[in-house]
Amino acid sequence: MKKLLLSTVMLVALALSFTSCRDTKKADSVEDAIENAGDAMEEAADDAADATEGALEEAGKAMDEAVDATDNAIKETGEAMKEAGDAVENKAEELEE
Repeated sequence: MKKLLLSTVMLVALALSFTSCRDTKKADSVEDAIENAGDAMEEAADDAADATEGALEEAGKAMDEAVDATDNAIKETGEAMKEAGDAVENKAEELEE
């Protein structure tokens, strides 16, 4: 009876020692996975910030170019209207003569 009881205790102790080793290993891998996920999220946030910054710079440049183009168009339209007015005046003077 003693042998049976001691054998059973020995088997239970051996089974528990293997089980606890696996749990520790899983806990370490879970911590590593969480740390890796945190690093990946940080890198993704940095990449997104970099991409957003580049997009904002490009949008600013495009707006500046649009303003310049609009200014040029306004100047050219004003010059064309002045030339048209001069042409009308010249024609009116020719008709008066």
